[in-house]
Amino acid sequence: MAEYGWDLSEDTRRKAYHELHEIPSQRRETIDAVKEQMETRPDIAFLRTDDAFIIRFLRARKYHLFEAFKLYARYFEYRQINQSLFKKFYANEPGIKAALLDGFPGVLPHRDQHGRKILVLFTANWDNRIYGLISIYRAILLTLEKLIEDDETQVNGFVIVVDWSQFTFKQSTCIQPKMLKLMIEGLQDCFPARFTAIHFINQPWYIEAVFKVMKPFLKEKTKSKIHMHGNNLATLYGHVCQEILPAEFGGPEPSYHIHYWAKQLIGDESFCFGDKQIYWPDHCPAIKTRSETFPLDQYTTEVHTDGNTNKKGTQLDEEFFLED
Repeated sequence: MAEYGWDLSEDTRRKAYHELHEIPSQRRETIDAVKEQMETRPDIAFLRTDDAFIIRFLRARKYHLFEAFKLYARYFEYRQINQSLFKKFYANEPGIKAALLDGFPGVLPHRDQHGRKILVLFTANWDNRIYGLISIYRAILLTLEKLIEDDETQVNGFVIVVDWSQFTFKQSTCIQPKMLKLMIEGLQDCFPARFTAIHFINQPWYIEAVFKVMKPFLKEKTKSKIHMHGNNLATLYGHVCQEILPAEFGGPEPSYHIHYWAKQLIGDESFCFGDKQIYWPDHCPAIKTRSETFPLDQYTTEVHTDGNTNKKGTQLDEEFFLED
């Protein structure tokens, strides 16, 4: 393993140099430059300051020092302000586990032609009687935290493919604008990843209406990365090579098994993202905090290892996460 997160293949090393302006001889200088700016934000507890962690933010912002530090600060600030999102933030938490076992998200086993990791979401699998959009979001965040540990992924980035086949109008009414805003803020402005494209396929008219609700929260650069393909998968292949896609997307690979990624993340006991790795409330007296009582103790769903679930009440109330 290379030191300081520089464990890259030769091809990716060249890509990092040409696309991200990553210069090995300047790594110490650039990392220190980010650390020096920490004193300008005494209101934030920067819980991780190791070199390999900071490099994620430099790569995500193409080594623009100020933008990299701004992202670094927002990462922790978002977690300090939205503390409820990160309580019991691990794969075996009932809501996250239920979402993962339904394939939210899925991760394809192969990278695409540009070395990017492909996240897939089959939206019809969402059983909103059991868990809400908040659990899907938390499962996505946890997945990203795991995947972004890989240096190749930090450089090459992610592609997201969302399949809206058989997603009902009733399901769409469970998508709250405030929740969408929280998700967009967290992924667009507060996470150190290169999201190179988001592809919608088989989207019905009411999803295009939801997208119109989202647009005011999106930056122009983000809008340009979202592609609506409808039923025309040929246009998707112009962005993602067909050879690595599962049968659901017209590719030669077998149909995607929704438990493929869930079993990896749920079974990885070495990957733990507890509260103290996200925020440190005692160090942030000025940050407004929410209730310490996590409502999943009241609203639980029993999830078994075979993927079956027993409903034991109602879903987690998303207003808990959205209240002022």
